[in-house]
Amino acid sequence: MKTINVGLLGLGTVGSGMVKVFQEHVELLDRRVGAKLRIKKIAVRRLPPRIPVDPKLLTTNAVEVVTDPQIDIVVELIGGTTVAKSLCLDAIANGKHLVTANKALLAEHGLELYRAAAEKRVDLGFEASVCGAI
Repeated sequence: MKTINVGLLGLGTVGSGMVKVFQEHVELLDRRVGAKLRIKKIAVRRLPPRIPVDPKLLTTNAVEVVTDPQIDIVVELIGGTTVAKSLCLDAIANGKHLVTANKALLAEHGLELYRAAAEKRVDLGFEASVCGAI
């Protein structure tokens, strides 16, 4: 079975929730995706993290996540528009598919992100940014 490596930017409330889902439902996720979905690296602002995770996954350098050649998908959960925009564009430039829950980023820079993703032929997922209203 193929492995899809995920890089996570942010381990706050939403990021911690995502990691918990990965930890608790790994087999279900693998079956639904049809591949092994694994968190490869997590960028955090400060250590230690809020939840228990393998320390080998952690970095305080978010650029490591968006430039890691083994990471297939970057999930941006840091919020804001300045650093997040830069990291998202870097991820796309490095051929990473991108998922974001960042409403402000999409409102201010969505068109730029869409165009960059289309140019690099990668996916831009944003369902996480709108599902809170559902």
